[in-house]
Amino acid sequence: MPSYSASTAPAHSTPPSAQQPAATVTVTVLGLGPMGRALAGAFVDAGLRTTVWNRTPGRDGELLDRGASGAASAAEAVAASDATVVCVIDYDAADAVLRQDDVAAALKGRTVVNLTADTPARARDTAAWAAEHGVRYLDGAIMTPTPTIGTPEAVFLYSGAADLYRELGPVREALGGTHTHLGEDTGRAAAYDIALLDIFWTAMAGYAHALAMARAEGVTPTELAPFAQGIGAILPPLFAETAADAAAGAYSGEGNPLTSAVSSMSHIVHVSESHGIDAGVMRAAEGMARRAVGLGHGQDGFIRVAEVIGRR
Repeated sequence: MPSYSASTAPAHSTPPSAQQPAATVTVTVLGLGPMGRALAGAFVDAGLRTTVWNRTPGRDGELLDRGASGAASAAEAVAASDATVVCVIDYDAADAVLRQDDVAAALKGRTVVNLTADTPARARDTAAWAAEHGVRYLDGAIMTPTPTIGTPEAVFLYSGAADLYRELGPVREALGGTHTHLGEDTGRAAAYDIALLDIFWTAMAGYAHALAMARAEGVTPTELAPFAQGIGAILPPLFAETAADAAAGAYSGEGNPLTSAVSSMSHIVHVSESHGIDAGVMRAAEGMARRAVGLGHGQDGFIRVAEVIGRR
């Protein structure tokens, strides 16, 4: 999971004007993988009455020792609290739990906050199911790794009913960090999540490839790392600048047109493949750039690629 700086997020956390005492706030956590355990632990530490359940038994021991309550079934777990936080591997796993008849019946009139990562379409589908079954539903995404949960560095995104988001203030605040409501379209949090993870994993794939290629040329990972960090530091202002270009449809190529970018990409591909290193990621990037050049955008900046590949 990437670390996402709260300082760059359009944060507008909205704590309630009159909070419930922590001891009266009840929350259930379904899913006790590393992130689920971190969420439940933050609730316990904040003094919320916390019930936990996991499909595979045995993961709740430490939480029970710290004061959480266990449940024999998912239905029993959700019946114990006003709000249920779900954090499992994907929506197949979430739906397999939530859409059981006894669980759905126990959830009627209660709230589900789904912090499971999946696609915007799946988020909207689950929201529709929840509405049909009288379940209040908020979708969310966690943008920082498990050690940040309960600290000021945690970053959470949400989408769905604004009044429900506000009502859940005590639950959100127990998790620490920055909480941002992105709108009433339930799929928006997942859309942000997918887009941001696209940046993260593409960058990590590029870094892994760079380490392999550098090593083949006799440069160790630790030798390269400081300079890689310098390249990374160039990106934040470029993100802001090129986002403005893309929003305005300007796609300025002053200083580094696509024709120049294609040339440097071809060098990377050549060196990589000369060492027998798979250059598939860079070939894909080069292919997108060449497509834009072929359409007459050679003097534009690289971000013109976003417009080209987004055409239908």
